[in-house]
Amino acid sequence: MYYNQSCAAKGNHSGNRQGRHLFIRSMQRAAVNIYKTDTSFEMLVFAPGRIKENFSLNVKGNELTITYTPPEGFPRPEWILREYSRGGFVRTFTLNDSIDTSGISAKYVDGVLQVSLPVIAGKEAASQVIKVS
Repeated sequence: MYYNQSCAAKGNHSGNRQGRHLFIRSMQRAAVNIYKTDTSFEMLVFAPGRIKENFSLNVKGNELTITYTPPEGFPRPEWILREYSRGGFVRTFTLNDSIDTSGISAKYVDGVLQVSLPVIAGKEAASQVIKVS
């Protein structure tokens, strides 16, 4: 499984006082950690303060896209200091053929979207050690 950075960020445009748009990269709003177990890849998308029903996961070809769209009328105060945003994001990951896409599952618990990507038995990619010269 690979992270596809070229497809990772979707701009969240919000007008500022001069009428210009600010591009806020989604990668700053939804950090992702991935670890491997004997039977799956486990993805943790850190997205506190979101609404479970507004997440969308889609597999098309060999790409998994995780999207969060805030609800209409989401409050947007005039921030004095803003180090965290609960806005929308899109993250895209390239899946290899060892992932059983029909078995992907997700749950949102304590601000973390937990995505389980089961590995097809016998399809695990062979590991290889590469010597650094």
